[in-house]
Amino acid sequence: MIKFDELKVGDIPAIVTMMEAFYAIDGYDIDRKTTIDNFDLFVNDPQLGQAWLIRKGEDILGYMIVAYFFSFEFKGRVGLLDELFVGEKARGMGLGKLAVDFVTSYLESKNCKMILLEVEEHNERAIHLYKKNGFAFHPRKFMRKHIN
Repeated sequence: MIKFDELKVGDIPAIVTMMEAFYAIDGYDIDRKTTIDNFDLFVNDPQLGQAWLIRKGEDILGYMIVAYFFSFEFKGRVGLLDELFVGEKARGMGLGKLAVDFVTSYLESKNCKMILLEVEEHNERAIHLYKKNGFAFHPRKFMRKHIN
């Protein structure tokens, strides 16, 4: 049976190890110490968001992270599905669909008006999953600027 367990402080090393594997797929850098420090803040402040480990029994198959923000354009609280990762050995088992269904229900219960996410252009399986579950590409592009 698949479970979505809320991330606890003791789970941080496990989720960071999975993040390293996830980021390696696209060659992204990850600073382990900074990530652990950020999780210490995140886990202890539910206003920031929520993270879950995806488990089958005691096995950790993946994880999800949602961060909250407020948008007037989107009419209120928004859940950013910041990360959804399913480990290589667990792919193709329908966990992505279960995770999207779970996070949708969860965010509805938190009165979120919208779910946003980003997906790599080459990740056709994820794009198919998201489109099949009601997501569509936004007509505008996000921009970013690093500060601090």
